[in-house]
Amino acid sequence: MKQTRLQAQVTDESQSALRRYQQVIVGSNSLGYTLHYEIVNLLCRNFPGAAGLWLRGKFYPGLLNKVGRGAIFGEGTTFHHPRKIALGRGVAMSYACLLDAKGTSNQGIVIGDNVIIGRNTSIVCKDGDIRIGNDVGIGANCMLSAVSGNRLEIGNHVMIAPYVYIGGVSYNFERTDIPLYEQGVNTQGGSRIGDNVWLGAGVTVLDGVNIGHDAIVAAGAVITKDIPPLGIAAGVPAKLLKMRSERIETDRSSSNPTDPLERARVVVTEMPDKPRSGSQ
Repeated sequence: MKQTRLQAQVTDESQSALRRYQQVIVGSNSLGYTLHYEIVNLLCRNFPGAAGLWLRGKFYPGLLNKVGRGAIFGEGTTFHHPRKIALGRGVAMSYACLLDAKGTSNQGIVIGDNVIIGRNTSIVCKDGDIRIGNDVGIGANCMLSAVSGNRLEIGNHVMIAPYVYIGGVSYNFERTDIPLYEQGVNTQGGSRIGDNVWLGAGVTVLDGVNIGHDAIVAAGAVITKDIPPLGIAAGVPAKLLKMRSERIETDRSSSNPTDPLERARVVVTEMPDKPRSGSQ
């Protein structure tokens, strides 16, 4: 049976259970670093309350590649391959988050400043890379992934509502005489989410899709094609409904387009009644 690289690492009986654990979870064959990783997780990961926040804030940075000031790690926060994870200033993670930078040839996960990650959200690499900009909000129960050489890029000021899925790949399926997982994956290079994008609850963004800056995607939409900057999209598969810039242009004579509150009012009046955009 043909196996993926990860499956081979997990099931390779020629290596000890410790070595397989180091390859899949720790990301280092160093016994000293593995012991450090285990002690920090044992003492800090599930310690409750304010004391737990203090312990994780004190000892988690020693596991990671880089951590900016003011980082907050909620109870149950877990890191795999932490030496390939870099966090900016003011990153805050809620309960039971997972950051996994697994891979043998990738660079891992880089997260910018003032990023908030909701509870039970996973940001996972499998030989891919993930880059998240500044001032990004990621809701609860989201899944962001980059696999098989793909790269996921998320810009600045992006709002991601709960239960959003971004990434993954499709399997080749031309043959019926062998299982799908033996036919390999069909990668499209990953996805890019531009600045100031709003993804509603339950949105799915497939591999190879780019969403332009200032776009809005309604709740439950499945994005299979690129969304242009300032576009409003909804549906399964998602379709472009209109452009946010239309009403701003027509109202320019009667409003002040440089006033952010006025611009927000104009954009909201341009939103369609059905389907409604997702809310956080």
